[in-house]
Amino acid sequence: MAEVVRRAQAAALMRELGHDFVASNLDDDLMDDVTNRLRDLVELVRSAPSRSALTRADGIRGFQSAAADSGPGAKHRLLSDSIVSGGANPMGLGAELWREDDTAFMRVTLGKAFEGAPGRAHGGILAALLDETMGLVNAMEGILAYTVQLDITYLAPAPIDEPITSHASVVGRDGRKITVEGVVEAGELLIARATGLFVTVDTAKFLAHLDPES
Repeated sequence: MAEVVRRAQAAALMRELGHDFVASNLDDDLMDDVTNRLRDLVELVRSAPSRSALTRADGIRGFQSAAADSGPGAKHRLLSDSIVSGGANPMGLGAELWREDDTAFMRVTLGKAFEGAPGRAHGGILAALLDETMGLVNAMEGILAYTVQLDITYLAPAPIDEPITSHASVVGRDGRKITVEGVVEAGELLIARATGLFVTVDTAKFLAHLDPES
């Protein structure tokens, strides 16, 4: 089994644990048992060699091949350690992504750990989802760009434990500046809309600080 698959499986279990921990009322004995087991796991993981979350080769492949195939049947991840769309990040959203023509899509079911107001997803989580979806539009064209400005209008509460979908597309270009619009929806319910301003950078220069041998 490939390393990335093994890491994604372990990360998915850690995400489940986080959501279940927030959602569960543990008594003292169970809490102590969980704490002791987690302490052992932390020590076990810390005993392993360190790794780079993003190598130069992975970065180039990730940015150039993101959502290369069209259609919802071609869902995949952008970069395995991404906080939004990385399947191997235990702290992340684990969102799946795909493209349809020139539009980028992401879908995720937010668990209890991402709750803001009771029964609603935290607005900052939605901002991260929108930002990543907008960035994916640039990646689809092999472009790397920084978010300069992100304006969001929240229209309805985002549900917990129900799938939500974001999608975005380019609406304007001016030299290195790219304007992208995106929305988040839960079924037919419009939850939020946003406009983002991105500035392109040279991918090779951005990745140059990474280990050239990696």
